[in-house]
Amino acid sequence: MSNPVVKSFWDKPTGSWQYVFHDPETMKGAIVDPVLGYDPLAGAIDTVRADEILAYVRLAGIEVVWILDTHPHADHFSAAPYLKERLGAPTAIGEHVPKVQRLWKGIYNLGGDFRTDGSQWDRLLKDGEIFHLGNLPVTVFFSPGHTMASITYVARDAAFVHDTLMMPDSGSSRADFPGGNSRELYRSIRRILELPSNTRLFVGHDYAPNGRAPLCEATVESHIASNRHFAGLPMEDDFVKVRDERDATLPLPKLMLAALQVNIRGGRLPEPESNGLSYLKIPIGYFESRSCNG
Repeated sequence: MSNPVVKSFWDKPTGSWQYVFHDPETMKGAIVDPVLGYDPLAGAIDTVRADEILAYVRLAGIEVVWILDTHPHADHFSAAPYLKERLGAPTAIGEHVPKVQRLWKGIYNLGGDFRTDGSQWDRLLKDGEIFHLGNLPVTVFFSPGHTMASITYVARDAAFVHDTLMMPDSGSSRADFPGGNSRELYRSIRRILELPSNTRLFVGHDYAPNGRAPLCEATVESHIASNRHFAGLPMEDDFVKVRDERDATLPLPKLMLAALQVNIRGGRLPEPESNGLSYLKIPIGYFESRSCNG
């Protein structure tokens, strides 16, 4: 039984990690959380990061059989539809994504023609479900807290934990977005840290504190030993206090209000209007009760 080969891709503007992992025996693989570039000042998108992934899988001879999102992201656009068009692989996300769609449909006041059934993806994955990349089994963990729909992909000694854990020196991810919950986040992290101690946990973001180089991987053992928010496996109330106090000081991600209305569509822009252009809606006043200035 071979462990997956994992290749990471760094998106510096958003601090995001993207991954390709594959079964070395059959060369069948999957892409996790690919990034579509977006310049909010120019209103322009680019495919630079997605094209790097395309070049890698083609050069390595990997047959991509799944394009996977862990959740609808708040800090970058998903490149899943772009990659699907070029690779022919289906897309998937967790089965609870309709909850996120319904929540944000209300915030954006989207019309009745916006579907909130998750049909923008080819498959909605359930907790405990197992699918295969060749001979490599991949198990789905429902891991809410950061969002209502977040899932983790576990493939033998590798787990793609999205925005639950950060690197040990940064701790955990925030739980204060609409639909987030710090107690659910605690329980999700506890479940992840029950994986074997040598399991490699691949995070969704790293903001490289204290000037170090960006990192994407640490073992379960390392997190239990030194994670800033979870070392020694704290009690739930203690974690919640730390997490909630930290979240109260954080600004919203710069691309959040743009990104979520794209990502609840599975990474697609809103339908073009009569002039052929797509437009993003920004709700004014929805978040005025919290500080968004850092």
